[in-house]
Amino acid sequence: MKPSPRMAGLLSRLSLHRKAAQMVQAERLHITPEQVRDFGVGSVLSGGGSFPGRNRPADWVAMNDAYWAASAEGSDGQPGIPLLYAVDAIHGHNNVLGATVFPHNIGLGAAHDPALVERVARVTAREVLATGLDWNLAPTLAVAGDCRWGRTYESFAEVPDLVAEYAPRIVRGLQAGLGAGGVLACPKHWVGDGGTMDGVDQGETLAEEAELRRTHVSPYGPALEVGALAVMVSLSSWNGTLCHEHRYLITEVLKGELGFSGLVVSDWNGIFAISDDFGEAVARSVNAGIDLFMVPAQWQRFISEVVRQVKAGNVEEARIDDAVGRILAVKEACGLFDQPRPAARKWSNHASFGSADHRNVAREAVRKSLVLLKNEGNVLPLDRDARILVAGRIAHDRGALCGGFTVEWQGVRGNDRIEGGASVWEGIRQIAPRAHLFGESDGAEDDGHLEAAIVVIGEKPYAEGMGDIRDWTGSPPETPSVDEAQAPAPGPGLLRPYGDTLRLSRLHPEDLATIRSLRARDLPVVAVLVSGRPLVVTEELEAADAFVAAWLPGSEGAGVAQVLFGDHDFRGRLAHAWPANDVARGEPAEPLFPVGYGLRTDFEFSARLGKETG
Repeated sequence: MKPSPRMAGLLSRLSLHRKAAQMVQAERLHITPEQVRDFGVGSVLSGGGSFPGRNRPADWVAMNDAYWAASAEGSDGQPGIPLLYAVDAIHGHNNVLGATVFPHNIGLGAAHDPALVERVARVTAREVLATGLDWNLAPTLAVAGDCRWGRTYESFAEVPDLVAEYAPRIVRGLQAGLGAGGVLACPKHWVGDGGTMDGVDQGETLAEEAELRRTHVSPYGPALEVGALAVMVSLSSWNGTLCHEHRYLITEVLKGELGFSGLVVSDWNGIFAISDDFGEAVARSVNAGIDLFMVPAQWQRFISEVVRQVKAGNVEEARIDDAVGRILAVKEACGLFDQPRPAARKWSNHASFGSADHRNVAREAVRKSLVLLKNEGNVLPLDRDARILVAGRIAHDRGALCGGFTVEWQGVRGNDRIEGGASVWEGIRQIAPRAHLFGESDGAEDDGHLEAAIVVIGEKPYAEGMGDIRDWTGSPPETPSVDEAQAPAPGPGLLRPYGDTLRLSRLHPEDLATIRSLRARDLPVVAVLVSGRPLVVTEELEAADAFVAAWLPGSEGAGVAQVLFGDHDFRGRLAHAWPANDVARGEPAEPLFPVGYGLRTDFEFSARLGKETG
């Protein structure tokens, strides 16, 4: 995409300092609207857990309206240029209170429904627009090869074909032709983020180029073909070279072979790992082909360093013109120069935010994502008139259902900050009037007339490297606070891992104890696993009569209840193989259930599916 005559004329009027400022994406906590105006900054974003005011749509609209108005004003004789405001709305507009929170990508992958995924993206775009924003830093097109990776739940599948099938549908759903009716999409993370050794976040992908292209590059082509105009670079490395300095991957493959004419954006402080010398890191990343730089706090330093590197002859000004030309062309394609300011836009503060219609789409996504792994004795579906005990740590916890990247970077626990929707228990209560939540005061759990039990088990919320399963020696550092999380990305090995095993019975032994205690009372037990990845659950599977993989279903736990009680049948099939055992370093996991596995309560269909999947 070459700049239009209008944008070319605008580019010609910018000083080198203003061009460098257009290449900046700062975090809102570190920049004011006045600074955006005075420096001419090109983009602002909200990191996970960074929100204005009371975190309501009106607060977001007012915030971006102030940034936009300042950016359009100009200063020091330089023209105003509307900024792009970006957010990680990776499973709905998950940062904002009251938003519709969809299943994370791993669940959508299990649904095997591209049309549904496009509708999910469309609803997400509508809710992002309702907050006055322009850019969604999604979708993640990672092909996760090791479920120890803390970002496995951001991956639709471990097979590239399904990711490639989903990619154009999501981009179309988000962008909707751009302009007033869509938001800018951003496929990420270029490239190989899901292939790191031992599933280490921001780690090393060791692969021959043919394998890298076949597995990790292939989903990007379909996304670009339908008009994706932004791509984010990965914090990982390929065969010893950081992706953020990889000119071959960024300039020759992405921009050259694939013909990508949009903008390439760095990940959070991604250039800092290139070199201890900041000037060298800037020069190498700019020359590699990155156009827009996510430098949340050190954006002023970055602007000065770009100017210095150009004057020193380490970066050609033609490369700066190319980068800024791409940024301006994308802004024009998004309609930023012709739309009214955010407060006056059609979709800002729209009543559809978190609406019943949007939540209906989310419940459908939940229902279609559930994978039935076991149904001994045809326990499922349950009788809605039966006396059922509902137990487990996560049974009445909407935050746990949503997982990471929900309100806060690492997610939240409990129900207070997930407004609207339902926990699994709240969904069951709507359907089964004789069901009872363990711990309530009427003593029904001691009633000898109980007929079945549902136990909701699983992982606590986490995001990125915090969820890595790693062998750890010594004492790992504590999880950083929100303020510390604004610091430069710590890189592989510096974040506290989630644990050192995929075995649920060691991660959360209380889950297995609950199942066994109820089974000892001769109650049929249905286990519902809430997790961001397949886990080793051989003991839990053996102890339960039925076992359901619910992934991270989001705010609409009622969708789980609707399937458990037979309002809808199970339709999900694994898009990631299920491990039978812990993974040895450098070795693949032995599969307990293969990709494509999934039972239905319709016996004939389940038997046929079992033959098809081996």
